[in-house]
Amino acid sequence: MAPGTRAGFRGRGGARGSRGRGRGRGKASIEPRSARFDDKRLVDQDESEDDAGSPSEEEPDLMEVDSEEESEEENKQAAQPYLSLMRSLIESNPHKTKRRKLDHAAEDKKEPSQPEPEPPASEHADDEAERDRDVDLVEEPEEDPADAPPEDLFDDDDDLDSSDPFEVHFADPKEDELKPKVAAIQEGKWHMERIATQKTRVFFSTPDTGAAEGKRALPASVSGPADLKLKKKLRETMESRHPKFDPVEQTIAPLLFNYHDLLYCNRTVARSQAIRRMACLHALNHIFKTRDRVIKNNAKLAKADGSEDLELRDQGFTRPKVLMLLPTRHACVRMMDMIVSLCQPDQQENRKRFEEGYLDKHSKFSDDKPEDFRDLFTGNDDDLFRLGVKFTRKTVKYFAQFYNSDMILASPLGLRMAIGSEEDKKLDFDFLSSIELVVVDQADALLMQNWDHVEFIFEHLNQQPREAHGCDFSRVRPWYLDDQAKLFRQTAIFTAFNTPELAELFRAHCRNWAGKARLQQEAPGAIQHLPVKARQTFSRFEAPSAAADPDARFAYFTKAIVPMLTRHRARDAAGTLVFIPSYLDFVRVRNYFANNPAVANVSFGTISEYADVPEASRARSHFLSGRHKVLLYTERAHHFRRYKMRGVKRVVMYALPDNPTFYNEIAGGFLQQSEQSLLLEPGQGVVRVMFSKYDVMKLERIVGTARVGRMIHDQGDTFDFV
Repeated sequence: MAPGTRAGFRGRGGARGSRGRGRGRGKASIEPRSARFDDKRLVDQDESEDDAGSPSEEEPDLMEVDSEEESEEENKQAAQPYLSLMRSLIESNPHKTKRRKLDHAAEDKKEPSQPEPEPPASEHADDEAERDRDVDLVEEPEEDPADAPPEDLFDDDDDLDSSDPFEVHFADPKEDELKPKVAAIQEGKWHMERIATQKTRVFFSTPDTGAAEGKRALPASVSGPADLKLKKKLRETMESRHPKFDPVEQTIAPLLFNYHDLLYCNRTVARSQAIRRMACLHALNHIFKTRDRVIKNNAKLAKADGSEDLELRDQGFTRPKVLMLLPTRHACVRMMDMIVSLCQPDQQENRKRFEEGYLDKHSKFSDDKPEDFRDLFTGNDDDLFRLGVKFTRKTVKYFAQFYNSDMILASPLGLRMAIGSEEDKKLDFDFLSSIELVVVDQADALLMQNWDHVEFIFEHLNQQPREAHGCDFSRVRPWYLDDQAKLFRQTAIFTAFNTPELAELFRAHCRNWAGKARLQQEAPGAIQHLPVKARQTFSRFEAPSAAADPDARFAYFTKAIVPMLTRHRARDAAGTLVFIPSYLDFVRVRNYFANNPAVANVSFGTISEYADVPEASRARSHFLSGRHKVLLYTERAHHFRRYKMRGVKRVVMYALPDNPTFYNEIAGGFLQQSEQSLLLEPGQGVVRVMFSKYDVMKLERIVGTARVGRMIHDQGDTFDFV
């Protein structure tokens, strides 16, 4: 779970540079920020080593600094004759006094010198206010729908189509089909089928009504925008710019545009643009159809003379209909750029303010950083933001007040802070009451922030509002009034891999009456792509339950792994990197190394997501020089920094990483670098992995779909790969 607590509004991982305002330093309650180890052994050892100043134990980085200082001293000695000559000329200069008189005369002509006045406190306050200014703050009032000015239709000549998924799912669902499915969902009855396709595995779940429906089928395939029920304006744009969908879009579109819940586990950097295009196209199509229905019915009511009894059920409690949860401001920029390219507005209100607060054109990374790292952290990587967007026929308005917006784009932390604090009892989540489409993009990156915020947001979606907010209840759709909005909301989650957290979110909060689908490719296995030859040993330990897994893992580590490090007075431990994904496990292992007499001879360093740059650099230097034989390294530290560790000879994985790319970078890349630096003989690298049956998702991505079943269920508990 997250090191930050829910009430603290903190994010996971260390802030990158000075831009990451919300990524957080919120440590878990298990340890305050300034806390150190309980024992004094490591502190005393470090101080004694520093005092001794043994050259043989000096790390290479420090020796480079020393050599630079020595060269500076040599330059100073070489410059002494010149300095002596200049000093003698100055002392023997007969015009010295006269020059002083001229200086004084010049000064006499000036006003008497006075100390420079300190800037007033107001200027300091202004500077502080500028730094702390909330660039997303919106001060416009909430509009009353009854007083809002009339809006123009997005498309004038649209006709109702009973086969349109928007009509079938939201506007006019068939009661005989809807009622049994709603009852099945409320009883927790689902029917799941595995549908194999050429491109991916589809796990399709529908409410189990008990009727003999036969084999469920996926929606009809889609090859391009012509096969979709799009608004005229969007269809013309797509047909002129992107007339044919690529394979990724053809896979996503049938489920997305037919309002099924979707968990897409095959997201990559190469596929990201196609995913954004489909998500934005669907969101705009839904918003435009919703607004046009409301605008047309407003016109009908305005023309009615009062004798007609019109029942126009066309809206929810509040205006916002689409919510997008994104990891960074730059991800928000990409989404908005895609939205603008699709709807092509005549005017973009507050666009300059948006660019000033969200764009960072100077943030670049070198090509040696991995592609997924550059894709996530390029640009403004601040994970504290929220943005309301309002659409009219000719205008896109940024920074609209939430209750006046059609779409909300936010990070989990930013939206959590906008909702408010439970402690202060000032929660405001009514603007989430009528959300009909949720898009969660780069969910794997959100897992590295504070996942509690995501769960909190989903818990407060589609709740009955506490205030009316100018709602005309005579026009609210019946299923809103019956508190069934959660069963109509569509949720689309895009991630590079599946995890237990995502699976639980999909199970508990995605209850769409139209059904839900999980798309996941078979995994070939990251061990096949290791860039170096190394012995990889996977050891399975038994845990009676998921709750008991942390204790069983720690017991196995101390009994099976630690003795390997401590034998021969820890001579074999040098160059051992222990990779620990969970911060709570990291604290437990760190305290064991610091306090337990069994590892008294094993010096160690640590790099976690809370380590600042100097602290991490010092730990890396000590590890390379051999001063620290063991280095404890967390998954979030690697996610946010992507360090390239030098001096690694052995990798111990306390648990497997969620991201299979990390396995290649740590188990393969670190050992490869040691071989290239001649610190390790080729083929002598060792990787030791601990796993239990509750690591099946992670294990499948590392060893491959074909091997994971045997490794979980075989009687043997040790598996070697070379």
